[in-house]
Amino acid sequence: MKLLITGGAGFIGSNFILYWTKNHPKDFIINFDKLTYAGNLENLKSLEENPNYTFIKGDICNEQAVDKVMRGIDTVVHFAAESHVDRSIIKPSDFVVTNVLGTQVLLAAALRNNVGRFHHVSTDEVFGSLNFNDKSKFNERTQYNPRSPYSASKAGSDHLVNAYFHTYGLPITITNCSNNFGPYMFPEKFIPLAITNILEGKKVPVYGDGLYVRDWLYVMDHCRAIDLVLQKGRIGETYLVGGMTNAVSNIEVIKKILKIMGKNEDFIEHVKDRPGHDRRYAVDWSKIKNELGWEPEYSFDEWLEKTVQWYKENEKWWRDVKSGEYQTYYKEQYGKI
Repeated sequence: MKLLITGGAGFIGSNFILYWTKNHPKDFIINFDKLTYAGNLENLKSLEENPNYTFIKGDICNEQAVDKVMRGIDTVVHFAAESHVDRSIIKPSDFVVTNVLGTQVLLAAALRNNVGRFHHVSTDEVFGSLNFNDKSKFNERTQYNPRSPYSASKAGSDHLVNAYFHTYGLPITITNCSNNFGPYMFPEKFIPLAITNILEGKKVPVYGDGLYVRDWLYVMDHCRAIDLVLQKGRIGETYLVGGMTNAVSNIEVIKKILKIMGKNEDFIEHVKDRPGHDRRYAVDWSKIKNELGWEPEYSFDEWLEKTVQWYKENEKWWRDVKSGEYQTYYKEQYGKI
């Protein structure tokens, strides 16, 4: 099988490529990535000599480039997206262009090239925010209610993917996942920012009162879920993927990290809250469990400890990212490509 992975140099995309090459070594993978600030080819350094892996630098909004790379593809797994909520508040237009227009360009090319499956990776944030004291969870029937430019742009992309199924018959599947964490996560995000700041002896910024609740999903559990959807998922269906069974607030996550790292709570620094900050996310992943047999492999606490250990053992990686040095790798390795 020949797969096109969009955004494969990013956090989740690169973990997925590493997962797929390990578990499906006979398949061919093309990694199509624009290499924005969040794309890091060092994540995939181990695959450079793998004859079944190819990297192509390109923009999903470029119709000609997308059409060319789509030829002969059996399966598309679409990760490429602008994804940082804070950045979407500052410059929402980038998110609309990449996440909405870029997805439409990919869908049109997949249709023209008779792609056998188009799998779209989305977020639980499209469903909005749950009440703090409510025990309800998002599920596949939850009404869309995005509250940030990021989540609105992802909601738009979800609707387009479904439209291409219903209007044109393109064989699609969608997964809406909760907040991922794990190796190679860009340090602007909550968990790696906390870990690396503590390693540097810096304070950990916490928005507002820190009582915002998220459903945390370890990235390799997410990769396993996508694999199952590709193998067994029903065409035209959406599956929610989450990692938690018990709610945990941001401040609790920080305290867990501090405990793992043997530090006290003096590292916590409350900062001004983010505009429109969603209070609580929680995901009901019973559909993917009941239909496909998926569930998280380990608990949040176990995966969190493994994640802290990875950042401790890969100091050069995150220091290069924080300093911007990681961007020189592409130039040295690929020149003017």
